Amino acid sequence: MTDRLDVDFAVPFRHRLIFTDDLFDVDQAALLELIEPSESQIPRVQFWLDEGVANAVPQLKHKLRTFTERHNDRFKAVGNPQIVDGGEAVKNDTHIVERMLKCMNFADLDRRSYVVVIGGGAVLDAVGFSAAIAHRGIRLIRIPTTTLAQGDSGIGVKNSVNLFNKKNWLGTFAVPWGVINDTALLRSLSDRDFFAGFSEAVKVALLKDTKFFRQIVASASQIRQREMAVAGPIIRQSAEWHLKHITAGGDPFEMLEARPLDFGHWSAHKLETMTGFRIRHGEAVAIGVAIDTVYSSLRYGLASSAAHDVLTCLAEMGFDLFDSAVQDTQGLFAGLEEFRQHLGGRLTLTMLEDIGKPINVHEVDENLMHEAISTVAEFARQIGIQQATSDADAKRDE
Repeated sequence: MTDRLDVDFAVPFRHRLIFTDDLFDVDQAALLELIEPSESQIPRVQFWLDEGVANAVPQLKHKLRTFTERHNDRFKAVGNPQIVDGGEAVKNDTHIVERMLKCMNFADLDRRSYVVVIGGGAVLDAVGFSAAIAHRGIRLIRIPTTTLAQGDSGIGVKNSVNLFNKKNWLGTFAVPWGVINDTALLRSLSDRDFFAGFSEAVKVALLKDTKFFRQIVASASQIRQREMAVAGPIIRQSAEWHLKHITAGGDPFEMLEARPLDFGHWSAHKLETMTGFRIRHGEAVAIGVAIDTVYSSLRYGLASSAAHDVLTCLAEMGFDLFDSAVQDTQGLFAGLEEFRQHLGGRLTLTMLEDIGKPINVHEVDENLMHEAISTVAEFARQIGIQQATSDADAKRDE
């Protein structure tokens, strides 16, 4: 005799997303309000800081110290801010995770303590993963410092590190306690890192909103020039669309086959590992989105003019849509199987029938995908020739 109980239940979550202009000056209350007082004791807070951000904004550590001293009646900052490597290096060594856990344990953090992490997407991922597995979850407050993290990854409910030379192989789903997108923290970004995040804005616009995509196309050159009056609202709309998908899309922890927000990512993740993370995630996504957009035009009826608009937009924002790694198509196509494993079922890719009209597909026509890769590479070559000619003409005119 067997007996069985199947009970469906839902767990309520709240995603708190806050936008500020200068968090560690006039907008300090935004962070303070996220740190809720405990009934029994003052909450303990541990700060983690991306080394690249600490170097680029040397006054930030002083501002953090001033902030914690001013509000020591509301929370207790345990120790100095912990400094960790920025970029993908922080996700490539699991010993760094062990060090993070030791620091959290030494600081006597508990489940009503807070880990506040300030940095780019990779640092948010690694510190977030450690916070998610310590005590089965310490409250995490993310303060993203890149356009990519503010518009995409910092909003998400995933934390991870890399393992077995595979992107995000080890990770968790964990809703952050709060996310603060602060404009002032973007000022120190290099030009390369500034526009790298906008590939994710293009991606979500292609999936969700034709009007938003056209807005990005019209603003591409101004984004490249870092005109925040134009770029800032696009970062915000990207963040809002990612938040809407997570909270209202019906699959926040990706239990279903499809992962539409990973449009273009099957090749992007593989390009990152194939290049030893020489190219940024946003740069790899730009190439991956370009490839899958062209493939969609070859296979699923997306207008060729729309595909051309995508490639032109990405190029005008400053992306180089070619990397020598794409020539290793055998290695690149291995990313399809890794993507399938990450999904945990049959291969499911998102493609486009039209802008704002995604579809799920379960197979790839390798001949057409080769053609898409070649088309993107040729487009990038032509752009390179045009740029070189323009630079030579400008030099002669000096």
